[in-house]
Amino acid sequence: MNVKATNSRRLSPKNREKQILEGAIKFFAEKGFSGQTRELALQLGITQPLLYRYFPTKRSLIERVFEELYVNKLDPIWSTKLADRSRPLHERLCDFYCNYSDATYQNEWIRIYMFSALMEEPINKHYIGLVEEKILTPICIELRDYCGLPDIDTNPIDQIELDHIWVMHGGLFYHAIRKHIYRTRVSPNFEEVVSRAVTTMLEGSKAAHNLSSN
Repeated sequence: MNVKATNSRRLSPKNREKQILEGAIKFFAEKGFSGQTRELALQLGITQPLLYRYFPTKRSLIERVFEELYVNKLDPIWSTKLADRSRPLHERLCDFYCNYSDATYQNEWIRIYMFSALMEEPINKHYIGLVEEKILTPICIELRDYCGLPDIDTNPIDQIELDHIWVMHGGLFYHAIRKHIYRTRVSPNFEEVVSRAVTTMLEGSKAAHNLSSN
């Protein structure tokens, strides 16, 4: 008899679900979403029917992984801190991206995100929507104030503004891709990488606004 399986039967329902979820995150980070639940159950030392008792379908397991790994990582306090105009915008953005990277730019987060993108999983589009709503739009609002531009009630945010912030956001994301996917050399001083990216974005935004207004 499988000792691991025997021991696993003694877990409470709450701990069993946690065991499956944590195992699924590691499994999908290694195999992608093409990995089979039968193999996952084998790795966990449980039966496939037991796995399905907690997650009736593979889709339900994937959606729970998405919620745990992506949705739950978006801290509501970030938007509040981004909007705190008692602090310089450069400082707010640097703090945010350092906190965001600590919460998200980890090996399993990056690898599952890339696997799901290659398989055209809808969770990627969902997450991009959340990023635009919870992160990029608040940054656009603060950038308008920084540049002395009309607020969004007067002039709604357009796609080019969002794309402008995506350039900085995506650049920092690519730093994580190089580290966790390509496993190439990256600067260990991520705070300085963030600071330079933020400075470039802020100075470039003011310069672009000055050119367009002349």
